[in-house]
Amino acid sequence: MNGRRQEAIWIEAALLATPGGHPFYEKLNGLLDERKFDGFAEETCRRFYLKTSRPGLAPAVYFRLLLVGYFEGIDSERGIAWRAADSLALRSFLGYGLSDATPDHSTISRTRRLIDVETHRTVFGWVLNVLGEEGLLKGNTVAIDGTTLEANAALRSIVRRDTGEA
Repeated sequence: MNGRRQEAIWIEAALLATPGGHPFYEKLNGLLDERKFDGFAEETCRRFYLKTSRPGLAPAVYFRLLLVGYFEGIDSERGIAWRAADSLALRSFLGYGLSDATPDHSTISRTRRLIDVETHRTVFGWVLNVLGEEGLLKGNTVAIDGTTLEANAALRSIVRRDTGEA
């Protein structure tokens, strides 16, 4: 025997060190809580959950997961799910304890398909409005262009499908 003491096999979760959350996510959660985001998201998405007995993933948690994906530069549901499970700060932001299972990528995907694009736009518009009112946004305009264009080798021949304009 080398004289070293064997490490404990089991440690009570309450005895583990609990690091502080990420300052950005703590501030964001404070603002979302102050403005009652969870209730807003739940009410906005209520019609999508009428067909099921209960939501598999609470709307507020789902939208927080998408915000994590945006802020962390993660463009896949699998990546968002992994990051949420891996980070203590994100678990706190999402409302999950150390021993709680975080949402699987398939749950995130199912929820995304359940909620329509307009509702996503409404919820994210609400969040942007709150951040703007708090002075946390820089810039003047937020826009998404989903125009479909017919491509050709010559740029001069690009034509909008909807209006026919060059």
